[in-house]
Amino acid sequence: MCGIVGVFSRRGDVQAAMLERATKSLYHRGPDGQRQWVSADRTVGLGHARLSIIDLSTGDQPIASEDERTRIIVNGEFYGFEKIQKELESRGHRLRTKSDSEIALHLYEDFGTQCLHQLRGEFAIILWDQTRRQLFAARDRFGIKPLFYAWHQETLYLASEVKALWTAGVPARWDEQGVYNSVSMGGHMGRTLYDGVFQIPPGHFLLATDKHVQINQYWDFDYPLKENNLPTRSDAEYKEEFRAALEESVKIRLRADVPVGVYLSGGLDSCAVLGLAAKHHPEPVQAFTLTFEQAAYDEGPIAQEMAALAGAEFHPIPIVQRDLADNFADAIAQAETLCVNAHGVAKYLLSRAVRDAGYKVVITGEGSDEILGGYPHFRRDMLLYNREGQDEAAIAELLEWLDQQNTVSRGLLLPDGEIGSMEAVKRVLGYAPTWIETFSSRQVKMRPLLDAGIQAKYGATEGSYGILDEVDVRRQLTGRDPLNQSLYLWSKTAMASYILTMLGDRMEMAHSIEGRVPFLDHKVVETIVRQPVNQKVRGMTEKYVLREAVREVITDQVYRRQKHPFLSPPATLSPDDTFSTYVQDMLRGPVLKALPFFDQKKVMALLDELPGMDVGSRTANDQILMLLVSMCVLQERYGLAA
Repeated sequence: MCGIVGVFSRRGDVQAAMLERATKSLYHRGPDGQRQWVSADRTVGLGHARLSIIDLSTGDQPIASEDERTRIIVNGEFYGFEKIQKELESRGHRLRTKSDSEIALHLYEDFGTQCLHQLRGEFAIILWDQTRRQLFAARDRFGIKPLFYAWHQETLYLASEVKALWTAGVPARWDEQGVYNSVSMGGHMGRTLYDGVFQIPPGHFLLATDKHVQINQYWDFDYPLKENNLPTRSDAEYKEEFRAALEESVKIRLRADVPVGVYLSGGLDSCAVLGLAAKHHPEPVQAFTLTFEQAAYDEGPIAQEMAALAGAEFHPIPIVQRDLADNFADAIAQAETLCVNAHGVAKYLLSRAVRDAGYKVVITGEGSDEILGGYPHFRRDMLLYNREGQDEAAIAELLEWLDQQNTVSRGLLLPDGEIGSMEAVKRVLGYAPTWIETFSSRQVKMRPLLDAGIQAKYGATEGSYGILDEVDVRRQLTGRDPLNQSLYLWSKTAMASYILTMLGDRMEMAHSIEGRVPFLDHKVVETIVRQPVNQKVRGMTEKYVLREAVREVITDQVYRRQKHPFLSPPATLSPDDTFSTYVQDMLRGPVLKALPFFDQKKVMALLDELPGMDVGSRTANDQILMLLVSMCVLQERYGLAA
């Protein structure tokens, strides 16, 4: 993985020094080399910070076509590239490198923007086509790799991270509505916290010429209609189909010219990845696991048992509250977004430990919950909205059991307390997905803490969720099973904007670590999309088909264990510890007071109430505090104008 920067100026004033500064701001993404190119007429500039994974000797970028009229920079990995290289050569192309990145350049020459359908992997690309005078930028199907853009003074800026846009000259300002959307509803697909800064949505590409800019979609989930999604084969056949797709995805992600490790928790997803990777790796896999002092959040013993089964070398990385406090600001500055738990900080520390151990590439289990219904809110959706033939008393009993068994998810993955109006959502979808109700319950808690002017300005929008305006409801949701609808909307919002950022790319690339995500291989996703919903959630068993598909390569404890979300212990549960003191000091200090979005007196009143709350209420309110503290960090680090 790497860092990329692109500039397209209608005024023809791209400065090499500016491009170099912007590229250097992404040094952590690519410490193995920094290169820039500016066109002769100074209308276009491309910058690349390289992390060498494939073709360590000749893979420097930007890469030019044979006639040097097309140039590309790539962040990511393309799998199965060797076969495509041979096909390109058979059509007369002369490859300058042995890297996987170059295939995108020549595929574009042959197929234009339709080349994206032949690319498999995690990627963001920027390409300049001199013949057409067209800039082409694209992001992978799921948003694993980031790509931001902004227009400023007739110039289009693109980069892997927002800080590079600011370094290039884009003003660093908060977007008031973006802030409100993020703290109350979790954000949008394209909008960010920052004024004038947007992200290319997953599965989309951008085209820019001297006269216009457009963004087009090239891939979507396309869940089948409910009547076309009924079981037609045996469980065994579905299991074998999914196992084959996932195992191939894991196998191809072991391909690298540097050592590859695995991030391991006690969860089914990473254990499945390790179990399958061990079958195809010639030496013991290196497995890296975070451990915590609090038993409810520590999965170390379960992970260690799994590592022993797989014959892997187990590397525990212990994390205490002081570590979270000491590294919170640096991790949030890298993420450039707001967090609801310090789990991202823990991932930041994990990536640092892996880098210090000499590794550049890890395979992770992210994305499994989003495609297989892993979170408790998806099981709640199945109980509430797939009731045919079920006993009402049994459903009520299971709903109560689900709530009791997921106390650590209270307010985060399951609703806590009052839920706002769901009428607008129900009018569009016909029901309210549990995760939207959960976000609404968080919005209710956040509302009193907002500045009165912000409440007055945006209060009328409460209950309307922007994601429903951003997706094609009729083509992608209408007539689909409620679980598939919920999965789709979650993947477009929380997965792309939060999980793959806070628990993925940004925490890994902060320490020059490339994360590979086999569950989000589009061939794996398209396989599970076609399978019936009872292969995802069956009764109280989540990720049913995965559980059965990998049973032979995981421990019995992992096979039988229900989903436990990866979370670090909330600061509010250890009031005398360093992390809690850090939160208190930040929220009672001058940074929050200077932000125009919140009422600090009401925030301090909430802090004063914490000691009298039960554990569940403190856990739910901890998420609110994390949002506020992370916003203070961004303000302090980047000096953003309101």
